[in-house]
Amino acid sequence: MKHSPKLIVTIFTAAVLMVGVVMTPGMAQAALKGKVAIVSDVGGRGDLSFNDMGFKGTDKAAADFGLEMVGIQSATAADYLPNVRNAARSRSFDLIIAVGFLLTDAVATAAKEFPEQKFLIIDSVVEAPNVMSIVFKENEGSALVGALAAMVAAHYDYPYVGAVLGIEIPVLFHFEAGYRFGIDWGNKMVAQKTGKDPHIGLLYTYTGTFSDIAKGKEATRAMLAQRAGLIYNVAGPLGIGDLQAITEAIKAKGKQAGPPFMIGVDANQDWMGDGHRVFVSMLKRVDNACYNTVEAVVKGSFKGGLVVMGLDVQGVAMSRQPELLTFMEFGIGAGKISAADKAKIVANWEKMRAQIPSWIWDAVMDLEKQIISGKISVPNANTLDEMKAVRSTYPLTK
Repeated sequence: MKHSPKLIVTIFTAAVLMVGVVMTPGMAQAALKGKVAIVSDVGGRGDLSFNDMGFKGTDKAAADFGLEMVGIQSATAADYLPNVRNAARSRSFDLIIAVGFLLTDAVATAAKEFPEQKFLIIDSVVEAPNVMSIVFKENEGSALVGALAAMVAAHYDYPYVGAVLGIEIPVLFHFEAGYRFGIDWGNKMVAQKTGKDPHIGLLYTYTGTFSDIAKGKEATRAMLAQRAGLIYNVAGPLGIGDLQAITEAIKAKGKQAGPPFMIGVDANQDWMGDGHRVFVSMLKRVDNACYNTVEAVVKGSFKGGLVVMGLDVQGVAMSRQPELLTFMEFGIGAGKISAADKAKIVANWEKMRAQIPSWIWDAVMDLEKQIISGKISVPNANTLDEMKAVRSTYPLTK
């Protein structure tokens, strides 16, 4: 759904710049029914991933419910508390959305200082009556792409799959734990199907950043040098660097299409790399979380507390063609592709996936059904000690 937004800039303090006001087309300023703010972490809008998903859902809600949407970018971690606090201090927002675990302390502080202000925090839990906390079962979605990655790597005779992660925080442990489980599950499925365990191993790096694209590229290059066939981007904007390294490796072989492949994260990033270098994406529906919360505020049903979104409610999912078509709009909006590229990207994507035996796709779908039904419980980790225990159970070393 495309809009022609009118942009308004509001400055609360010299340190806080709010941009990106969204209005329903043709709606006069006086007709607006309220305001919602969305505060991003240092990753920011334009990451084609986590933060953009938050803006996507909030943009749509603003348009649907006649609200003014104000985006607040955090340049550094030092901006988190001033940004959230100043938005609350203005007493002009019906809801303040904080997108990301890194904003936890800022929301916890501001929620106490402004008990009448409604907040939403994504990817963390703040126990306060005026804060809705939404978290996701990233371990479940990561299990699906991990299983697929192992089976695809075995199909193309690669010994490893990889993961480029951001900062060592609980939410990223969820990704790693599920990915490890999925790889192990995929190895066992290949062994069951072929009679030979491929022993696909895992290479992984925590880069310590969600903003340094060069570190993503460097980490990916190192994994490619060890023959990783698919590399999971679990660091938002760093996926841009991951894909740069993968594209260079593919072209060095005189090819245009993978393998090796990238695995996208949060948004459907399958359109990136012309549709034949990002094999699959683990969708994390931050857009739905933001939209639903804005709707609750508008309808008067908002209440603080914890909401958990997993495979069963499509809070997480593995990318399929309908999402590919929808999320190509991210690329068009960012100027990365044009509308004229759509047909080519879809054709490349379909060809890329068609080269994989159907039993692999059937196996992943079966895994998804078993997770949703509760027959399979995917391990998770919220602390480093818990993560170490998962690593011990699924070492995935060669």
